[in-house]
Amino acid sequence: MQANPILLQRKYARIIKLIAEQRNLPYEQAFDLFYNSKTFELISEGVADMHCLSDEYLAEEVEREIEAL
Repeated sequence: MQANPILLQRKYARIIKLIAEQRNLPYEQAFDLFYNSKTFELISEGVADMHCLSDEYLAEEVEREIEAL
């Protein structure tokens, strides 16, 4: 299922804000981390309705990706 593009953009902004706060980063760096993550790719492709998961959970997924590198 594909989410409404406007709602997705808002969700992305909230996730980026959480990443910036968790890692104490400027929003630009958090933006890059999120948009270059596998999590973003899966959400944007509508895989497994990931857009339905909480912002906090998705921010943690991005954190796990970063730590795995």
